[in-house]
Amino acid sequence: MGKVIVQQLVTLDGFMADENGGISFHSEVDDFSESDASQLALLETVGHVLLGAGTYRLFVDFWPTPTAADEPVADRLNSLPKTVVSRSLGTAPWGDFAPVTVERRDPVIVARDLASGEGNVMVWGSIELSRALFAGEMVDELHLTVLPVTLGDGIGYLPSDFGMHRLTLLRCESYSSGILNLVYSLR
Repeated sequence: MGKVIVQQLVTLDGFMADENGGISFHSEVDDFSESDASQLALLETVGHVLLGAGTYRLFVDFWPTPTAADEPVADRLNSLPKTVVSRSLGTAPWGDFAPVTVERRDPVIVARDLASGEGNVMVWGSIELSRALFAGEMVDELHLTVLPVTLGDGIGYLPSDFGMHRLTLLRCESYSSGILNLVYSLR
């Protein structure tokens, strides 16, 4: 049985997107090379990627394209099976790779089913999906990639009614770029 891992790139002040849902602040960091190495190691434990429709649209425009060919995580990410939870998508192609499975069921049930298989289930971004999984108590680990950037206002990565939870720090890595990788267990 795998774990459900939610990984978010966040600002130092805790936002995963600006107030309009934009993530242009990611480009404020010049060097992701050290954190990419950590990401590759994590991806070796992943058996399935679970995305919301908005993140799927962002990802499909980049990862399975020639533009991403030199990205260290592209090969592994492109080869993993993927599912998108969406009521609006009919199909979800992934460039020249296997298409993404479209699920219309409750995201908590989808995550539970995927986690019963081999490897961990990785969720990136996907604000509504992530919040549903937190609310449904389906998240085993929270991986925060904290960028050395502040926004002042934006969209947080937790649902506003998540309440108080005591998390256990499993790992903390810092990189010369100023990025921090924080890994917490919710169980």
